[in-house]
This record gives sequence, C-alpha cells and structure tokens, in this order.
Amino acid sequence: MKIVVLSHRVPYPPNKGEKIRTYNQVKFLESQGNEIHLFSPYDSDEELSYFEALELGVCKSVAAFRLPFKLARLLTGYVTGKSLSVANFYVKSLQDEFDRFVAENKVDAILCTASSMAEYVFKSNTLKELETRPRLIMDFMDVDSDKWAQYQRSTKMPMSWVYKREHKLVSQFEREITDYFDVCYLIAQAEVTLFKDKVVNNENVCVLGNGLDMSSFYPSQTKAHNTEPVLLFTGVMDYKPNVDAVLWFVENCWQNILSVYPNARFIIAGMNPTREVTALAHRQGVEVTGFVDEILPYYQTADIFVAPFRLARGVQNKVLQAFSCALPVVSTPMGAEGINCVADDSILIASTPSEFIAQVTRLATEPELSERIGAKALQLIKQEYSWEGQLSPILDFLLAHKNVNEKGT
Repeated sequence: MKIVVLSHRVPYPPNKGEKIRTYNQVKFLESQGNEIHLFSPYDSDEELSYFEALELGVCKSVAAFRLPFKLARLLTGYVTGKSLSVANFYVKSLQDEFDRFVAENKVDAILCTASSMAEYVFKSNTLKELETRPRLIMDFMDVDSDKWAQYQRSTKMPMSWVYKREHKLVSQFEREITDYFDVCYLIAQAEVTLFKDKVVNNENVCVLGNGLDMSSFYPSQTKAHNTEPVLLFTGVMDYKPNVDAVLWFVENCWQNILSVYPNARFIIAGMNPTREVTALAHRQGVEVTGFVDEILPYYQTADIFVAPFRLARGVQNKVLQAFSCALPVVSTPMGAEGINCVADDSILIASTPSEFIAQVTRLATEPELSERIGAKALQLIKQEYSWEGQLSPILDFLLAHKNVNEKGT
C-alpha cells in the first residue's frame, strides 16, 4: 500500500517519546512491504539531514518544509481562531505539495501523527474531490486537550488563560477529527477511557500501544557497584511535565534522601534543560547533564529510576526504557499509567514525598527487592512490549480495508 505520513516533527533520530513512536510506526509499516511517503515541517536546517536519513532508510520519499517564524505562526492562530497547536505546525507550502501528491498518486492511507496535522486533511480540496478517499488514520497518542487542562489548573494568569483557550479549541478539534477519520488511536486504554469520557465516545477510538526496542535498551552485563544509591531521571528537559517532576522531587524528597545517604546522586539526563532545571545542579548530589550522545550507560549504571510525574499524559517511554534495562522504578500512579505493571511486583508506586523517600530507601537497603523488581520489569517488557506486537492493530486495520477494496473491484 502507498501510505502518506503527515508528521508534526521529523521522526528522526528517535530520541524522544513522540519521535520514537512515529519512527517505529514508519519502520514497521515499511517492513511489511508498504510504501511510505513522509511530509513534515521543520524548525532548523540541521534537521534536513534527518530527512535524508529517513529517505535512505525507511521512506520511499520525504518532503520537508521550513516553518515560518514562531511568533507569526502563533499570532495567526489567534487571529484565525485556531488552536495554537494547529497554527504552530501549519505551513502553506506543505499543504500545496500534499495536495499535489494526493492528486497525482493513488494513496491508500493517510496517517497523521498528532491532532494538529489533521488541518492538512481538512483543508485539502483535492481529497474532497476524490471519488475514493484514502483511509484516514489519526494517532492522537495522548489526550492533548486534557494536557492543556492540567496546565491551566497548575498555572497562574496570564498563561492559565492561554491554556484554557487551547483546551477548549483542541477538544473541539479532537471531536471533529474523530467524526471524520476512519480510526483514531491513543497510547493506552486509560487514554481511550479518558477520551471517551471527556471528549467524545466514538467506537473508532482504539488503543495503539508503545513498544520498546530491546536492541537499544538492555541490562548491563556487569552490575553497577555504587557505594550509595544513584537515582536517574531522563527526558527532554524543557518539556513541562518533566520539568515539574524533577523540581518537585528535588524540593520535596532529595534532602531527606541525602540525610540517610550523604553521597547519593540524582542524575537528570536529557537535552534542553531549562534555567530552573540547570539551577538544580547547585544542590548537593544533583547532576544535570544536558544533551548526551548515549543515554543507555546512564540506565545501566544507575540504581533506581524515579518517575515523579504530577502532569502527564499517556505512556512514559522512559519508564519502559528503565524496565528494559532491569532498573527498578519508583513512580507516581500517573507515571505508570498505561503500562501493564503491578505495584510491588514490577514497579514501586509513590504519591507523596514521604512515600517516595520510603520506596527509594527500601530499594537502597534491600538489594534482593531491587533485583526482583528489576527482573520482573524486564520480564514484562520481553513478554508484552515488542513494537511488532504493539503496532499490529494498525496493520490489521489497513489489511482489512485493503481486502474490502480489492473485493469491491
């Protein structure tokens, strides 16, 4: 089949959640004999090499379009009454090239990697004129409208007003997409339940889970021998939920952990740390790495992974990565959402500072517990989180409709 992928960011390198998910979808669909044509906006010229890598690897063709100045995009969103998410990723030249491609090629399916990319579908006069429309697939990933609602509740004016507006407009757009697209995917059953409860209850909203590449994340053959516990958090460190998580943990838990383990270390590894995150490096035992070439060694040499999320949506890839490295995880319920893990079996759950401190202390003082939790987490990844298994619903959908079309002809 000929599949067009409208991706809000170039899905390469696969080094952050949304890019990991889209890259593996493209790679999987191509491995099944499909022809992938990628359309994506970009911010900086250094990203052009990423498009080239995709064309050499998994895409039949790629089309890259430079985004206009960000302030101009956002102002356009305000003036036109669009959500800022939609305005932020819209490029007129991408629209024109997408319409030309659809007019000149028999496209079997169009996959949008975020709600914002549906704007290209809705604005396409070419699609409206086709006798047989390609199958339309939306990967919402998470319930974005609820994310904006969380931001609104946790932020003061004037940003709370901006988030309130975004929540309203994105919710409306999500409903329009669900009514128009053939199938819409979310990352976990909890997200599907939330979507049907808060946005719209349609039967075409389904789960398409995340997998884990075990060739990239795996336990070290030699166990780390840290004299006192090394705690780890990874992620893009200008992303609000990540920033909130590490700030909360350091402010509310870290000093108590140091009182028991004066030489303990808390490593925050990930690109683009904000000024607030960078300032944490002045605290005793806290290390802020910024961008790292290889994240695997951090997982392999840490003793405990912490996921103290208070703002989040969907499945946390960083937790799956820790699982795949047999690294025991202490997480809030929100950080474990959508992962088929069991408290006190493959993960430890904590909600309050005292609970986090207690669970970290348990793992630090009970090596057998730490080893057991890590081993159970690794077993879970092996059994349930291959990309092939997680992405099978999208292939089943495409094949089912391909067979229907062939019978019809």
